[in-house]
Amino acid sequence: MNSKTKKEITQALIKKAVGFDSQETVEEFVETEGEVRLLKRKVTTKAVPPDVSAVKLLLDLEGEEKEIFQLSDEELEAERKRLLKILEDKKGDKGKM
Repeated sequence: MNSKTKKEITQALIKKAVGFDSQETVEEFVETEGEVRLLKRKVTTKAVPPDVSAVKLLLDLEGEEKEIFQLSDEELEAERKRLLKILEDKKGDKGKM
C-alpha cells in the first residue's frame, strides 16, 4: 500500500472517528408531454455520530500499545478532548469555504 492510500484511509478513519455531517438529496421527477422535468428537490443534512471502532482502529494504527479499555479515565478524557478539537477544527474549515 502506498503512502497516498494510507493517508486517504487515515483521513477517512479520522472523519468517521470524530463524526461528520452528510448531505442527502432526494429528487422527484414528473413526465408530461414526453418531457421529464424536476418536480421537487429535497436536500437534508444528516449528522453521523462519532464511531468508537474507528477511534480504536486509529489508536492501533498509530502504534498505541494500550487497548482502549485499558486507558485510565484521565487518558480517555484527554483523547475525547483531542478528538472534539479535531471535529471543531473540521467544522471551522467548512465555514471558511
